[in-house]
Amino acid sequence: MDIEKIRTLIELMEEKDLVNLEIKTGEDSVSLTRHYNTPMPSMMPASPAYISEPQAEAVHMGSVETSPMVGVFYAAPSPNDPPFVTPGQKVQAGDTLGIIEAMKIMNPLEATQSGIIDAILVENGDVVQFGQPVIRYRS
Repeated sequence: MDIEKIRTLIELMEEKDLVNLEIKTGEDSVSLTRHYNTPMPSMMPASPAYISEPQAEAVHMGSVETSPMVGVFYAAPSPNDPPFVTPGQKVQAGDTLGIIEAMKIMNPLEATQSGIIDAILVENGDVVQFGQPVIRYRS
């Protein structure tokens, strides 16, 4: 792939405000990632801390699963289904704890450890930020 094509792709990323772009044509492939010096407005929390004071204190009581991306948290596979997990439930590493929808793609939030769910720190349908605590385990 020549440098002019890459420049065109960079301009497209800037024009469409894309963070990642991957193109593969035959044996040629290019992967571009944009890094911002300041957070994008849509990714900035509404308040200085996205966790309210009571939750912030509670987060320190046990280990937590955090959101790997910005998106919408769903506690169940569909509105009529039961939630993936409930407080008091025992989970194994790899179990699905919820779904985070980002750009119309449903991404499973999986347990990184085994343990007992202490609390679900966000509501079904809440927008979660990258790194925001979502599930707390009992300590």
